[in-house]
Amino acid sequence: MGNIKVGVQLFTLRDHIKNYEDTDKTFAWLKNELGVDTVQISAIGNFPAEQHAELVKKYGFDVCVTHKPWDRMLNDLDKLIDEHIALGCDQIGLGCMPDEFRTDLAAVRRFVAMANEIGRKMKNRGLTFGYHNHAIEFAKLEDGRTIMDVLIEETDPEVFFFIPDTYWIHMGGVNEAEYLKKLKGRVKVCHFKDWAVKLGENVGSITELGCGMLDFDACYKACEEIGASYIVYEQDNNYASSPLESTAISYKNLAAIHERNK
Repeated sequence: MGNIKVGVQLFTLRDHIKNYEDTDKTFAWLKNELGVDTVQISAIGNFPAEQHAELVKKYGFDVCVTHKPWDRMLNDLDKLIDEHIALGCDQIGLGCMPDEFRTDLAAVRRFVAMANEIGRKMKNRGLTFGYHNHAIEFAKLEDGRTIMDVLIEETDPEVFFFIPDTYWIHMGGVNEAEYLKKLKGRVKVCHFKDWAVKLGENVGSITELGCGMLDFDACYKACEEIGASYIVYEQDNNYASSPLESTAISYKNLAAIHERNK
């Protein structure tokens, strides 16, 4: 199905992967009912990492990236890398920078220096560091730039990569497809997350992929242009009736987007 692979961010199904048995059932459902072969592992239950790898191998999943805590990157990096090698996953993602680094430009630069160093250590062992954005990175700093501007301009492009999220880019006040183009060469995985305004409401919220207002054909083309290898569906909340139903709807729509644009 083309050069880009599509899959599911397991954060959407976090209530269904809390232990080994539930994760086994959820993986079987993804594989056998939806035909999913690519996943991002996030918010998986606190059972041994060896069993995570066991289930990944059992179902033949390609783990394109994870989200792991900043504290482990700082204090347990070698073991974290070992776990990813066992998963067959070559990118470790950070879901968001800690609050302490978002206060001003100097704080953001402290994060940049630390993340660059972590990224270099990962690169030395064949992995890459990925940063997932929210809308907060589009807040202005005292020099007029956004936090995201600083991350793009002052991180090392050889060791610091991005995991852009279409919903949060949109919520940040910019056009998601056009903004993706600013990240050329620095994206392995992109999150496709849709945005909609419900009748009678003034503020947009997350919805099933393909059921909202974002132009995912344009986003897909932008992902091709910037060299992304994977697109994964993610939905934090506002499920149709359950995370399982929302995933079924959204993955079918993602596959259709993929098919018509590949």
